[in-house]
Amino acid sequence: MIFKTEQEKFWATTFGDEYINRNDDLQIIAGNINLFSKILARTTGVKSVIEFGSNIGNNLKAIKALVPDSKLSAIEINQKAVEVLKEQDVKIYAQSILDFEPDSKWDLAFIKGVLIHINPDELQNVYEKLYNSSKKYILVAEYYNPSPVTIPYRGHSDRLFKRDFAGEIMDKYTDLKLVDYGFSYRRDNNFPQDDITWFLLEK
Repeated sequence: MIFKTEQEKFWATTFGDEYINRNDDLQIIAGNINLFSKILARTTGVKSVIEFGSNIGNNLKAIKALVPDSKLSAIEINQKAVEVLKEQDVKIYAQSILDFEPDSKWDLAFIKGVLIHINPDELQNVYEKLYNSSKKYILVAEYYNPSPVTIPYRGHSDRLFKRDFAGEIMDKYTDLKLVDYGFSYRRDNNFPQDDITWFLLEK
């Protein structure tokens, strides 16, 4: 696989493999069920879902538990994660998000904890792919900051970027409206998330 950016290579290789081991945890899925139950409660008619950067499918497992008859798709760059995904009822696009070209539209297109790791020069490209993949809803769940900042990530530089991703998407596509938003705290007593701020947008 040929990569356009250092960030892609980072997640496709050893660091991405290590991430799989850190996140193979039933508690994570429980937290995701709690999170997605709140988000999906603000939608209607979501029967098809695509996740941009799904890793081993912990988010998709939660959605499947909440919407059992949903048709799920995933874009994933890491081959070891793809092998795990193959054990689930998921259509897999085993490639970089930057190379993905939508061949369909889904009721919900979402990205969670991935835009923060995309090279900022490629964000407009990813926003376009998210928008073009969505039939109705777009979900962005990331670290939020009102202005763009770069922070160290597990001893690595230029691997984590915070900004107002959802705001930038709404500025780019003025037909989108904000349905709801929320914050999930890493110290939540029952269902912790990694300080994720989520934004549900509708066409």
